[in-house]
Amino acid sequence: MREERSDMSEDEDGGGGSAKSRGGGGAPPPFSDQVLENVLENVLQFLSSRGDRNAASLVCRSWYRAEAQTRRELFIGNCYAVSPRRATERFRRVRAVVLKGKPRFADFGLIPNNWGAHFHPWVCAMAAAYPWLEKICLKRMSVADGDLSLLAYSFPNFKELSLICCEGFSTAGLAVIAEKCRHLRVLDLIEDYLEDDEDEMSDWMSRFPETTTSLESLVFDCVGSAVNFEALEALVTRSPALRRLRVNHHVSVEQLRRLMALAPQLTHLGTGSFGSAAAAIPQGGNNVVDLVNTFAASKSLVCLSGFRDVAPQYLPAIYPVCANLTSLNFSFADISAEELNPVIRHCHNLQNFWVLDTVRDEGLQAVAATCKDLRELRVFPVDPTEDSEVSVSDVGLVAISEGCRKLRSILYFCQQMTNAAVVTMSKNCQDLVVFRLCIMGRHRPDHVTEEPMDEGFGAIVMNCKKLRRLSVSGLLTDKAFAYIGKYGKLVRTLSVAFAGNSDLALRYVLEGCTKLQKLEIRDSPFGDSALLAGLHHYYNMRFLWMSSCKLSVRGCNEVAQRLPHLVVEVIRDRDEDDDGEFVEKLYMYRSLAGPRTDAPPFVKIL
Repeated sequence: MREERSDMSEDEDGGGGSAKSRGGGGAPPPFSDQVLENVLENVLQFLSSRGDRNAASLVCRSWYRAEAQTRRELFIGNCYAVSPRRATERFRRVRAVVLKGKPRFADFGLIPNNWGAHFHPWVCAMAAAYPWLEKICLKRMSVADGDLSLLAYSFPNFKELSLICCEGFSTAGLAVIAEKCRHLRVLDLIEDYLEDDEDEMSDWMSRFPETTTSLESLVFDCVGSAVNFEALEALVTRSPALRRLRVNHHVSVEQLRRLMALAPQLTHLGTGSFGSAAAAIPQGGNNVVDLVNTFAASKSLVCLSGFRDVAPQYLPAIYPVCANLTSLNFSFADISAEELNPVIRHCHNLQNFWVLDTVRDEGLQAVAATCKDLRELRVFPVDPTEDSEVSVSDVGLVAISEGCRKLRSILYFCQQMTNAAVVTMSKNCQDLVVFRLCIMGRHRPDHVTEEPMDEGFGAIVMNCKKLRRLSVSGLLTDKAFAYIGKYGKLVRTLSVAFAGNSDLALRYVLEGCTKLQKLEIRDSPFGDSALLAGLHHYYNMRFLWMSSCKLSVRGCNEVAQRLPHLVVEVIRDRDEDDDGEFVEKLYMYRSLAGPRTDAPPFVKIL
């Protein structure tokens, strides 16, 4: 919440102090406050960092005003932290807006439907205040087709729209954006949920201008319905600036090949389907050879993703571009180590790699042997259930730590782990900024020694001095949280699942992690005492989420009474649920706007 506080801080009287108010009287001197503010504005316009801008706005009133006048990009990490009116009245020259809605646990189905985070009040306020707006990025927001229509008609010079993990809109809304936003450069739809009835789907792809477009990025791999391929093909032909294209699974391999041939300038490609039944080899043709030749001609490609319904016989087609790749996403590709190895051995420049655990430890060992410049690794489970078969383990983690010593970020899902493996990673990869280890079975200890995983996570916070984000799991006692509180001084985001002995664990974190901004806890034995231990820090945080813990309404009420500027939401799964004193889900956040007015019946604001 510290970011929102400084982003939205405002002096009540808004003054900067005139010459008269300081006792000068009459006309201001030639070198007046206004001249100084003009000079300051000219300097601040070169300040791009949000943190630096927030700090500048808190210096004094004149800096506060000058910073607001020169801010071109507005970032709001919680759409309920400030009202749309307040934001638009303070920042009057904004060209780009980044707006986030639901908490991250919405991705795991822990937020009931229709919880909120509606884009409508924001687009209405921006339509009136920012007619020159060029860019909007929304994450976990509820967006209606009417909102997209208002956006398209309100901003004549609109250029970039990114919707990430959003819901509520359909292809009809996309059609309005495509038709009315004539200067559109970016349309990115990432992990969204579109609400289309089969008989009401719109041919949105054919609504783009029929003249040459300014399109640079088109991402629609999350769209579940088929698109008009002839219209897509024509659009790619009319878009000479197109650099990023990610298509959905309805686009066959042969269709992908045709698109690539039309746009050899692509740097980022999402393949959609990569060898499904829809991509059968046409009669008299050699699909694989043609695809190999097309990839060989795509000399600008540095990022590959997609690979849904992948057929192993098509993977050799990407060999010609592997040497140039810096990013490869196989997180939808159910492939084995034997199928991965011939690909990965060509990827010496890879920096970002996402993959399913079907490659097993052997596949990760191949990655470690080749990808010496790897900075980010994410290993996802093909089967996320607790009793799924072991696919990757401590063996793969150790291999990565020994071979990829430049690693900065890792997300690693596994069924078993050892303290020794985590300690090894902490020593080999001391530049880690993000460490997210998800041991899927509940309360699982070191599978060799049967000891808790305390020493492993303790080593991570002790040895990785740059750590900003940490996710912990497995069998953990209060000792692990004591380590985190003592050594995790730069940790800003902490996620906890199925861990801890008592309230003391959370007390260690809330008292020790002074930079903490986001705290997410689920299925852990923390109660009211642990919650109250953070009263001194909650105003500095963006949010706290706790679900399936041991909280009571009484404890949550005490927080709400003692911190009146904190919004305390108690969430039930359904309107009719009423567990008396027990709190199933708690979401707390600081807000300059006070409690929201659009809370559904299953949300009680204390």
